[in-house]
Amino acid sequence: MKQDVYQKVTDKIIADLEAGELTWLKPWSAGNMEGRITKPLRHNGMPYNGINVLMLWGASVEAGYLSPTWMTFRQAKEMGAHVRKGERGNLVVYANTITKTEEQDDGSEEERSIPFMKGYTVFNVEQIEGLPEHFYAKPGPVIAPDQRIAHADSFMASTGADIRHGGNSAHYSGGSDHVQMPVFESFRSPEAYYATLAHELTHWTKHKGRLDRDFGRKRWGDEGYAREELVAELGAAFLCADLALTPEPGTDHAAYIQSWLKVLKNDKRAIFSAAAHAQRAADFLHSLQPQTQTQEGVAA
Repeated sequence: MKQDVYQKVTDKIIADLEAGELTWLKPWSAGNMEGRITKPLRHNGMPYNGINVLMLWGASVEAGYLSPTWMTFRQAKEMGAHVRKGERGNLVVYANTITKTEEQDDGSEEERSIPFMKGYTVFNVEQIEGLPEHFYAKPGPVIAPDQRIAHADSFMASTGADIRHGGNSAHYSGGSDHVQMPVFESFRSPEAYYATLAHELTHWTKHKGRLDRDFGRKRWGDEGYAREELVAELGAAFLCADLALTPEPGTDHAAYIQSWLKVLKNDKRAIFSAAAHAQRAADFLHSLQPQTQTQEGVAA
C-alpha cells in the first residue's frame, strides 16, 4: 500500500489522547449520534468491528455525521446514487489471510497462511445523494430509565461470571476468578454502572479457561498492564454500543492516558491488536448468551 495504514490510524488515536480525548467515547460526549447508539454500519446494515469501529466513530465526530451508515463509492453507484463532488472518504481496513503452496526441499508441498491487510475508502451516507430514503432516516430515541436496565442486566447475568457487589472498588480478581463491583445505587447513573461492569467483564475474558489473554504483565502500571486496560476500555465501548448504552469516562482515564500513549508511540500496531482482542472479548461474551435470546435493545 502507498500509505502505512497502521501508522495513520495510530497517529489519529495518539492525537486524540494527547488532546485528552478518548476516541471510543467521543461519539457520545460530542453528541454526534441522535437517538440510539450503534456501531458504524455497512451499506447492508451489518456492523463494522474492531479497529474500524474506532476509525469511523472518530470520523463521525470530526465531521458531525448523525448517520451510522457507510459505503464505498461503487456501492453508492450501484444503488443509482453518487458521492457529492469534493467529499473526502475515510479509511477502513480489511484483514485476512491468503494460502500459498510452497514446494519443500524434499519435493513435498506445504501450505502456508500469509496474513495481509488492505485499506479502502468509505463515505458516510450524508456525503451521498440519491440513496433510498431509509438511509437518511434518523434512528428512534431510546428512553433511558432511571433504574436498572433489563436487557443489560440479562446480558451480564447470562455470561455466567461470578459478579459480587460491595465495597468501593470495581475490579476483576484473577485469583478467585470473580468480578467485584460497588453496589448499583452507588453509581452516578445506570449507564456508568453497566459501562464499568462491561469493562471488568472484558478483563474476565482473559482467564486461561476463556480467551487466555496475557500481555506479560509483571506489575501494576507496566506495559502489559496498560495493554490489558486498553483492551478492557475498547471492549466496554463495543459492548455499550451493542447494548445501546451510553458509556461515561471513568475517573481513572487521565492516569491511563499517559501509559497508553507510551504503548502506542512504541508500537504502531498496538491499537489494532487491542481492538482485535477487545472484539474477541465482546464476541466471547455474546457467545455466552442463550441462543433463543433476541437481545432486545442490542444495536443491529
